[in-house]
Amino acid sequence: MIAIVDYGAGNIFSVKNALDFLGLPGELTSDPEVIRKADGIILPGVGAFPSAMQMLHDRGLTEVIREESHKKPFLGICLGMQLIFEKGYEFEECDGLGLVPGSVEKIVAPGMVIPHMGWNKLEMQNDCPILRNLPEEAYVYFVHSYQAHTPEDYLAAYVEYGDAKIPAMVYDGKTVYGAQFHPEKSGETGLQILRNFGGLMG
Repeated sequence: MIAIVDYGAGNIFSVKNALDFLGLPGELTSDPEVIRKADGIILPGVGAFPSAMQMLHDRGLTEVIREESHKKPFLGICLGMQLIFEKGYEFEECDGLGLVPGSVEKIVAPGMVIPHMGWNKLEMQNDCPILRNLPEEAYVYFVHSYQAHTPEDYLAAYVEYGDAKIPAMVYDGKTVYGAQFHPEKSGETGLQILRNFGGLMG
């Protein structure tokens, strides 16, 4: 079972629907014990970094996510991906979950519209298990105004947006994955990514 973390800031139902479509068992939960017992974890998210971290804290979920994300496959999506870094700078400086080194800052792309919204082509950088078996031209769907800054070793794929190189998928080389885009809204490419994630379950 994949625990979909419900903390008040997520596109949780579209993620659950995508897992249902793929035949992957998923459960919406804010219960730390359910998260501990799950075979994998998805942390969705829409909204602002500081308020999302506060909601995780208020529900007693920050520590269980920090602990369990190193024991089983973990996927952060959109804002959920941003929360896995050490710091965020949306409205104010805020500590993140610290699962992957780096920070989240406003996109700087002169001449381009912010937020970065719509379809963009994945450029692969480092091998990543959940990005395998994708189309040669793999397009995914984005909606965001902030981007991650992380060492190149953690960068599985990126997209180009004007002069900006935006991390699209990060991977710690073990259990932690982060997708800046929405796989649940990215057609067959996104479904294949979720299918690959489901295939990591023991």
